Amino acid sequence: MRQRSEQQNVHQSAILLDHLARRMRVRSEAALAPFRLRVRHLIALTLLRERGDSPQQQLAVALERDGTNVVGLLNELEAEKLVERIRSPQDRRRHVVRLTAAGVRRLSEAEAVLVDVEREVFAALDADQRESLYHLLRQAMAGQEVPGMGD
Repeated sequence: MRQRSEQQNVHQSAILLDHLARRMRVRSEAALAPFRLRVRHLIALTLLRERGDSPQQQLAVALERDGTNVVGLLNELEAEKLVERIRSPQDRRRHVVRLTAAGVRRLSEAEAVLVDVEREVFAALDADQRESLYHLLRQAMAGQEVPGMGD
């Protein structure tokens, strides 16, 4: 009986994170709709801003998405003129993805709107706690960095 009660008291961070992620995604998708962006677009644009130009294959690895899905994602971003694909100077058969000036602007505008979404979802936390949470999440992600993408 004691074993059962100890198991019941174990913190289930994964469940809480999943629930918060779902809540954040629903609100973020609504906030991003006027920008014709989805969360997956924002992640790709953010990676390109933080890491610079990226071979398409490395971007697919960093996004943890199948190459075919990344092509569709990039097609959407390219149609909005937020990214461009250029031939790799080292290997003309491959593409390098580059964030455009329009992509930088749209990303900044979307991020400004998402500040309010975060405040809403994390309303029970004060500013210092939200900052601590951000740093803890970055620390947790540190072990997940993709080789060859630079940092």
